[in-house]
Amino acid sequence: MSMADGFARVTGKPQCVIVHVDVGTQALGVAVHNASVGRAPVLVFAGMSPCTLEGELRSSWTEHIHWLQDVPDQKVVVGQYCRYAAEIKTGANIKQIVNRALQFATSGPQGPVYLCAAREVLEADLEAYEIQQDQWDAVELGGFSQKCADRIARALARADRPLLVTGNSGRNLHRLPWSGMRVGAHAAIKEADVILVLDCDVPWIPTRCRPRKEATIFYIDVDPLKQQMPLFYIASQAQYRADALTAVEQILQMLTTGQAAEMLGQRDTAAAEELRSASYTKLLSQISRAARPFADGTFGTDYLSSLLRRVCPEETIWAVEAVTNATFIHDNIQPSIPGSWINCGGGGLGWSGGGALGIKLATDSEAGGSGKGKFVCQIVGDGTYLFSVPGSVYWISKRYKIPVLTIVLNNDDGEAATATNKDINISFSPCPDDAGIAAAAGAATFTPSGRAVRTN
Repeated sequence: MSMADGFARVTGKPQCVIVHVDVGTQALGVAVHNASVGRAPVLVFAGMSPCTLEGELRSSWTEHIHWLQDVPDQKVVVGQYCRYAAEIKTGANIKQIVNRALQFATSGPQGPVYLCAAREVLEADLEAYEIQQDQWDAVELGGFSQKCADRIARALARADRPLLVTGNSGRNLHRLPWSGMRVGAHAAIKEADVILVLDCDVPWIPTRCRPRKEATIFYIDVDPLKQQMPLFYIASQAQYRADALTAVEQILQMLTTGQAAEMLGQRDTAAAEELRSASYTKLLSQISRAARPFADGTFGTDYLSSLLRRVCPEETIWAVEAVTNATFIHDNIQPSIPGSWINCGGGGLGWSGGGALGIKLATDSEAGGSGKGKFVCQIVGDGTYLFSVPGSVYWISKRYKIPVLTIVLNNDDGEAATATNKDINISFSPCPDDAGIAAAAGAATFTPSGRAVRTN
């Protein structure tokens, strides 16, 4: 499932995962959550126990396990994480049902869908039929009215401290200068007088950081109401369901040709621009100073990430699942190419092993074949590394010749909580042989000798 997720994130094309009845559906676990929150279009298909017992139809129950795997409603196991979940009840309209599911998967907000069917349905005789495939494309989302674009543009033109907060927009926007990543809190949020939020689930965490009361806030998202989140709202002057790229292009048009352009032209923005430039230079300087080895010869995530940035190709795709270290990694890698920074999107740890393999398969496929795509680097914490079932990951990597560089950030204890993990008996000490696990499955490994890697 995570491989399909990674492949879909790169290509935008829906992938298909086939699992075995209810137990296979349950085995998908957190991977369905990640695909849902990460907006990855994946079609999951599962069989079901037969619906007849005494041979009334072809494919009636024949094994004792059919009794044990017959559940009241199989699709609800993952249904709340899916954009669409249904049982295929007949082959007579199976093409329409599959295409309907794919429309949900590929229309914004994209995500997983689930279909299941009993054996009798799958083995029933059916006369061949055709449908017009060009009638089943994804639903397209446009921008917004000229009035809305003008309103936002004029607010930005008047602003002294405008701020743009993005989340998923890097998937379809053009390349922009790197400006940093923070999760839930940043000083600029407290200082901004106009904030434009684009495709972002959590622009700030109110208990840690919130905009000032007089700030003007606009929220543009493919799913501004977050219909699968029971509790969600962003206090804003206006919310729009729109395609982020189209909306930004409309706003920029107003800022260059409309009334907002006249307002902007009458202002002296040199001082504000100088202030932003100085702040950005200061940020880069702070990051550079932190990315140095420690006096005792050990080094942290900052230094390691800055080293990776220097030695890996510029167009490397980073599959990052480092949780508490993600910000430090982003600060030093400074990815600026859209689609080059991919994480699990949700909270289901263990995504990056399969995810990185899917990403590599996708980039090779788009480039014309095995080994022709972009370099892929997985960066993962030591605990999350174990959750990804690395033995299976590296066996698949070797079996199907999918080369991926994996960096394991090992702090010997996996501590990411207030209480120490030893206190609550969930410590990873003694540390497993992470490289040995990969080597046993056929992967080439390297462990730095003579110095420890100390994570922040």
